[in-house]
Amino acid sequence: MSTQVPRLLSGLVDDAAVFPPGNAPLPDAVTAHRTHRTAWYADMVGPLLLPASEIQRGSLSGLVDPAEGLVIGLIGDTGLDQLPQALDALAPDGVTARQIEAPVAKRGEDPQPGLSELMTLAGRLDGTAVYAEIPLTFGLMGALDTLAEARAAGLSVAAKFRTGGLAAELFPTPAELAAVICACRDRKLPFKLTAGLHHAIRHRDPETGFNHHGFVNVLGATLAAVGGAEVDGVAELLAATDPVRVVEPARAHRDAERPLWVGYGSCSISEPLTDLIRLGLVNGGYEA
Repeated sequence: MSTQVPRLLSGLVDDAAVFPPGNAPLPDAVTAHRTHRTAWYADMVGPLLLPASEIQRGSLSGLVDPAEGLVIGLIGDTGLDQLPQALDALAPDGVTARQIEAPVAKRGEDPQPGLSELMTLAGRLDGTAVYAEIPLTFGLMGALDTLAEARAAGLSVAAKFRTGGLAAELFPTPAELAAVICACRDRKLPFKLTAGLHHAIRHRDPETGFNHHGFVNVLGATLAAVGGAEVDGVAELLAATDPVRVVEPARAHRDAERPLWVGYGSCSISEPLTDLIRLGLVNGGYEA
């Protein structure tokens, strides 16, 4: 019998092992994902995230048994127009895409044309979750309005945002991220995050000097936003570096379903798991 992951943390971390900075070879990533899915912490782990380009190249062939029913998240790195081909390429290997995540614009571009194309695809899918990656720049709030309207009309669409990268401007400030979280709350719009969330608590990377958001900060901030906090209060939780202050909201809601924030992709499963154990949010002891 294994120790259960609290309900609040169920499916929090998608397995992005093949993406930077981990860059695991696909065979190694598939093997490791099988281990995660059968481990005592399996409830914390979401699908294996794979780029559409790898799927289209047939890279999964021979790595999976069609009978095992591998579930992935498809990351649209080939352009929106090629996503249907990538989805079709999954079938021979018995692989299912639980979700599709794709950027709809580059920074500074109007996101609306890409959103329209992605939502057309979503309308042809049978309930597969579709996440539109929207830059935190020009046209953001209008894009959230478009997604919220489509979701209210029955499309399984939601938002995705980057919280880090290789340049300082790719890391939103606590106030910027808080405004996005509150905007999603006001629209009843779920969201995903990606990049930069390497540890549980907000910290400065000693090599780059970049301030990284903590994923438990995000969890506490989202709980606060759903509870009625406004941008300033949400930003304070995102900026906090005191683990006690950050962990307490999560501990208080550990048995509840996580609201609004669907989760995030991490190239490591062990790093967030270790942080959660150290903070007392997951019990790392287990019996064989």
